[in-house]
Amino acid sequence: MDREKLYRLLRLGIEKGASDIHFQVGNLPLYRFNGNLVELRYKVLSPEDTEAIARLLLEEDPRQETMEFNEVDLAYELPDEGRFRVNISRQRKNYNIVLRVIPLQIKTFDELNLPGLLRDISTLRRGYVLVTGATGMGKSTTLAALINEVNRHRKAKIITVEDPIEFVFSHEKSIITQREIGTDTAGFPDALRAALRQDPDVIMVGEMRDLETVDTSLKAAETGHLVFSTIHTSDVASTINRLVSFFPTEEQANVRARIADNIQAIVSLRLLVNKREDGRVPAVEILRTTRTIQECIRDPQKTAELTDYLARGRNEHMQTFDQHLLDLLRANKISVETALAAASNPADFQTKLSLEGDGEVESAPEVEKQLEEIEIDDSDGRF
Repeated sequence: MDREKLYRLLRLGIEKGASDIHFQVGNLPLYRFNGNLVELRYKVLSPEDTEAIARLLLEEDPRQETMEFNEVDLAYELPDEGRFRVNISRQRKNYNIVLRVIPLQIKTFDELNLPGLLRDISTLRRGYVLVTGATGMGKSTTLAALINEVNRHRKAKIITVEDPIEFVFSHEKSIITQREIGTDTAGFPDALRAALRQDPDVIMVGEMRDLETVDTSLKAAETGHLVFSTIHTSDVASTINRLVSFFPTEEQANVRARIADNIQAIVSLRLLVNKREDGRVPAVEILRTTRTIQECIRDPQKTAELTDYLARGRNEHMQTFDQHLLDLLRANKISVETALAAASNPADFQTKLSLEGDGEVESAPEVEKQLEEIEIDDSDGRF
């Protein structure tokens, strides 16, 4: 295939608002809209098609010469149009390609429908802040919004370490250095150690993946820096347990104390289909540190109680998923069915709905929504 045809397929994803684009042998190109995959009327992709796409995406990467890899992550950009986080992997000796669409403009909390409580987190001067959630729940987008809020309101030195670089920041009040794994540095731990010698105020680590990265980032927070990162966990309590689990058993009590002393906030995300079924809104669980929260983190027997303390901590700008689901229902942003499906404790959530006068759950009116299959006219029938 040629470059222009690939650009047409990528532009289509940007213009139509897709979150992901899939190229896989034996399938039509697929675009994900609001969590659903939609086929493009084009042609079933052959092994030669996906190899050609992979080579174009890797054009400036030395790995393109041999194509000897099992999987690779990189960033790709259509100048002035959009960026993509790319994963190329092998599947039964063929290439499988998934591109996550990254907008050029970083959205604000309001544009992302995120709670205004997150603005308080962006004003922190030191400590550890984690954004959590499953794949595709908006962790990177939320993290970029937090960093950009610092950028817009504070004169600071911000260093990001990413694999690959996703959102590209413009200097506003802050100065920002963005480093990419594999291109600018060997790995997260090396980059973090180097960052501590580069006079940073804020350090952003793309993801907590291993013991060394967690340990080094904790040390950065302990030395007075503000550290932001993401981790693949479903809620606040599981985030603490996941961080601790990176370490050997004999070190875990000490690690719990370190986390308790340095954690300032945990923001957990779940993206839900909205009431009109034409977009998605985030449900957000928020932890802010207090003495009680610190005690729950230190004591493994009390970590399971964190959700109860979040529910009681709205005056300290905390909230559980289920509390935010009720807020979204009251604001008519999601349906009752969607809220119940996403609730951490559906039975308890149903009881709260009944007490509020909603009674039994009824089926929400169906919204006529059909994502039309998109067709590209390609007279030669080839890529």
